[in-house]
Amino acid sequence: MQPSVFYSNASSYLGPSGEPPLSRTGFIILSIIMALFTGPAIILNATVIIVSLMHKQLRQPLNYALVNMAVADLGTAMTGGVLSVVNNAQGYFSLGRTGCVMEGFAVSLFGITSLCTVALIAVERMFVICKPLGQMTFQKHHALGGITLSWLWSLTWNLPPLFGWGRYELEGVGTSCAPDWHSRDPHNISYILAYFAVCFAAPFAIIVASYTKLMWTLHQVSRMACLEGGAVAKGEMKVASMVVLMVLTFMISWMPYASLAMLVVYDPNVEIHPLVGTVPVYLAKSSTVYNPIIYIYLNKQFRKYAVPFLLCGREPLLDDEESDMVTTTEASNKVMPS
Repeated sequence: MQPSVFYSNASSYLGPSGEPPLSRTGFIILSIIMALFTGPAIILNATVIIVSLMHKQLRQPLNYALVNMAVADLGTAMTGGVLSVVNNAQGYFSLGRTGCVMEGFAVSLFGITSLCTVALIAVERMFVICKPLGQMTFQKHHALGGITLSWLWSLTWNLPPLFGWGRYELEGVGTSCAPDWHSRDPHNISYILAYFAVCFAAPFAIIVASYTKLMWTLHQVSRMACLEGGAVAKGEMKVASMVVLMVLTFMISWMPYASLAMLVVYDPNVEIHPLVGTVPVYLAKSSTVYNPIIYIYLNKQFRKYAVPFLLCGREPLLDDEESDMVTTTEASNKVMPS
């Protein structure tokens, strides 16, 4: 893959053969696909934020991280999502070099913050249910500290390209920007390797370790006692469903993008069609719509307020089954040893 090239007349991108990477129809199709993800992502994430501000019942420490993730995902959708729709509709990146750097920085900042917040949620739930430090409960300052850390961590690792370590460049079919995975400059390669390790591998390891501990603890609890006719076992299945969906969406959304980036770094001579390089980019951006769906429809607290909000005040009959993590936590706490 050749490094992307800007042209002053239209800021367009041409492939190695000197021709546009896609036909006009191809760009329109990509624009439509991205719009189908971006529209719902903006609506659903905005809903999570608004209903949390409207209802004090949702302002609990464990829900702070969910709102933070909604803010980060909304930022990704409003920058990378909307711009991808517009740029693909035009068939080229229309904002020039400065716009590319700004978009690449913004999308990366919001995207990595979202990933770090998923890891934060994993750690929160593991501490609440597994109690590795005894009877410690998450308070408001714990949640705010974790949220602040997620933003600072993302900012720390996305600022360097603005100052010469790494850079933001066009990617895929040339209608969006991201950290440059293709440059063979040693400084750029060192940045990409460090970026991959601390911004993808580390959050993923935390998620896997935390949820492994969580599921093992819940399994042990269900074997030790049966609370109120099997509520613990029932709660375990609810948690398992949430965990599986979270991990699957995380891997489906981000693993192809991270794998392709590492492939290009490892073998810079590999031939990858621009369209093939674009698919992982859009999968990563599509994660902005999965997260609010999971937390609105599998979290009873959010569902109680979000669904009527989305339906303009209508209140459909909702399943009375407990499906939120708070209820599971309360059930587990009654049988967990101190």
